[in-house]
Formats: sequence, C-alpha cells, structure tokens
Amino acid sequence: MKILGIIPARFASTRFPGKPLVKIHGKSMIRRVYEQAISAQSLSDVVVATDDERIALEVKQFGGKCVMTSSNHVSGTDRCAEVISKMEGIDAVINIQGDEPYIDPEQIDLLASCFEEQSVQLATLIKKISTPADLFNPNIPKVVVNTRLEAIYFSRQTIPYLRNIAPEEWLLNSDFYKHIGIYGYTVKALEEITRLMPSKLESCENLEQLRWLENGYRIQTRITELETIAIDTPEDLRKINEIL
Repeated sequence: MKILGIIPARFASTRFPGKPLVKIHGKSMIRRVYEQAISAQSLSDVVVATDDERIALEVKQFGGKCVMTSSNHVSGTDRCAEVISKMEGIDAVINIQGDEPYIDPEQIDLLASCFEEQSVQLATLIKKISTPADLFNPNIPKVVVNTRLEAIYFSRQTIPYLRNIAPEEWLLNSDFYKHIGIYGYTVKALEEITRLMPSKLESCENLEQLRWLENGYRIQTRITELETIAIDTPEDLRKINEIL
C-alpha cells in the first residue's frame, strides 16, 4: 500500500500568525515536523500542503516537497483532499499536524498500520488519560471506543460518565482516552468526507470527526503510549524552548 504523509500548514493562524516558520533551536517548526515525518517507515513520501509562498519557500530551502493549495480551506482534511486530487497512485493519506515539531515517527507508523485491514476507512490515535487535569479539561477531546477499538463518540466533556462514583475517583474505576489529533484516510474515504455538509454534532462540539461518525463512517483507533506536544500559542513556544 502506498501511503502519503501530508503536513497541512497555513500562515494565517488566529492565535499564532506565522507559526510554521518560528524557530525552535535553529530550525523552523515546519522543518522539524517534516524531518520527523520522513523518518516514518510506513510513508512512501511526505509533502507540505500550504497556501502561503513564505512557507513554500522555507520548505524548498531545506529540501522538502511542497504542494500549493487554496486559501479557502477550513480544515487540514480539506487541504489534504486537494493535494490528493493532484496526484495519482496513492492508496491512503496520513494527515500530520504541522504544529507538533517532535511528533514521534512511531506514532505515524502505528496509525498507518490500521490500513493493513482492508475494511478500514478512517483512522486516528488515542491515549489513555492518567491525570485529573486532562480528564476534566474541555480543550482535550475525549473518545469512547467499542471492543474493536472503533470510535463511538468524541466529546469535550468527560466520557463515559461514571454514575454513583465521585469524579475524583473516576480514574481509579475506568479507562478514559483522549484523542491524539493525527488522522489517516483511504483516498476514497477522504474524497467522500470532504463532500459532506457540516453536521449537528460537529457544530455542537466543534470536532470535525463527529461529521464522519454522524454520516455512518467508521473510525479505527490505535492506542499510543507516547505523548504529543502541540504549539498553539507563543507561550507554548516559550515553554517548549525552555524544556528542550
């Protein structure tokens, strides 16, 4: 199977304009993401998908591959679909977040392994929650899965709800999982889901994957033990530079 890694990257971030080009210990963030992605064993190739010439120039300067896309896309999924429309011979796509400069290649390979099963249409990663801070943080989407590790629902609320158990004891009585925002799609499924209209559940939770579930698509998950570090704001950048 030929799997393409795509890194959507845009300059006009509301909270952090120009984020892909910020320097992290001498290298731009987009370069660090790209270098991590090309280390994955499962990917046939990796490209950056952007609508900004400044990002495209940076990618070309460090020797990476770039595809220019429309500035009208509202999600990375839509940007990935445009890239695929310009290419042939691809079976599946891994959508790699452009603001996770230290994503582990093993996570990419773990997600790609979902497509060893021909029935899989869409895939993502989840991680067991271990702290109350994560468990009750509405900015961290939670997910419940069935016995086949297929996602049943995603929510910003803490799910499942444990009846008759004090919230401070929930982690002692059940497993909870948070969503790790890296997606995989077969080319066919990617083309289909980008034609779907926004759904009610998606609008309620502001989580695009609910659109897919609401329209009957199955999302396979794999459990990762690795944490990811996303940079959403200048403060996040300061913290990661201090850590490293």
